[in-house]
Amino acid sequence: MPKAFEPLLHNMLNMDDPDHRRLRNLVHKAFTPRMIMGLAERIETIANELLDAAIAQERVDLIKAFAIPLPVTVIAELIGIPAADRMYFRRLTERIIVSPTPLNMIGAIPAVWQFLRYIRGLADQRRADPQEDLLTALIQAEDAGEQLTEDELLGMVFLLLVAGHETTVNLIGNGTLALLNNPDQLELLRNNPDLAESAVEELLRYDSPVMTAEMGFAREEMTLHGVTIPKGATVLPALLSANRDETVFANADQLDLTRSPNRHLAFGQGIHYCLGSPLARLEGKIAFNTLLARAPALRLAVEPAQIKYRNVMILHGLTALPVCM
Repeated sequence: MPKAFEPLLHNMLNMDDPDHRRLRNLVHKAFTPRMIMGLAERIETIANELLDAAIAQERVDLIKAFAIPLPVTVIAELIGIPAADRMYFRRLTERIIVSPTPLNMIGAIPAVWQFLRYIRGLADQRRADPQEDLLTALIQAEDAGEQLTEDELLGMVFLLLVAGHETTVNLIGNGTLALLNNPDQLELLRNNPDLAESAVEELLRYDSPVMTAEMGFAREEMTLHGVTIPKGATVLPALLSANRDETVFANADQLDLTRSPNRHLAFGQGIHYCLGSPLARLEGKIAFNTLLARAPALRLAVEPAQIKYRNVMILHGLTALPVCM
């Protein structure tokens, strides 16, 4: 890993307790349920504005026209990134989270430098002139008298930006494709918008927005389902596979928006369970209900075999989703 990436790694995903707990407590005090609860009306407004433009074009790439700008706008407004800079940050994160080959990582270094320089400058502005945003709350948050270090602040802003929009982009994109490929389930949701919460859980399971959890290392030798994992071995949990486990989910390869219980692992489990899952769920619920209500003739504009997935680390999402509105 190039040294330039080190500040981005100072976040909760890459830490165990007690450091993980300290950081999570600090961020939790900033990322409060109160901040999420008041967002529904704003998310609905953004979704409808984006769909106004998409419907006017008849044929669009739904990823570019809807799935990306919706969560990017929401998380950027939460953090306090000016509107003019939001898609700039989307482009930076796309360049940073490339498939981790040595050549790709070296090529991403300029984007890392740009990201760090911008956030340091914006943080200095917030220290001088605090605002009602998440960046100010992170700067001011304390836990037992401790605040985030500069590297921890940079790492947490990066994590919130990536986790706060990339996973939702993939939830909306992958989920819409799954519905289009299962028209009976699409019509079920369209005719029963109250089913949206259950639908989001099933779409998270069926084609998860995250491919793997963070890499870990076995602290001691253990045997799991007859397989011995040596002490010190690298462990990379495959969430996509876990969410299609037939021993947990009946008819695991079938999309069933009424599935219950639905103990999927799309948001992880344990101490690293996704802090932003309530926001992702809210965005997904609003996105699917608004899209299906506004686009009654929604259909794929290409053959399903032409749909491709991005080649990036950890995340699992579409390169594009051409649809007719």
